Amino acid sequence: MTPIQVLHGQPTPEELATVLAVVQSRAATRAAAGPAAGPASSWTVRVPRPLPAPGPHAWRTSLWPR
Repeated sequence: MTPIQVLHGQPTPEELATVLAVVQSRAATRAAAGPAAGPASSWTVRVPRPLPAPGPHAWRTSLWPR
């Protein structure tokens, strides 16, 4: 695990322990899921789309399927 560094403020030992517990828990969950889990949602998959051609109705046709 990469080192964690506090950049601003002075957290109490309890606050720091809480943050580290959450980070470690999330890292363990992600590691257990493995690489075959894929993206969390299909909304996060980015599909490159060509830019719309300039013209008076480009804004209207920019989301039409191509």
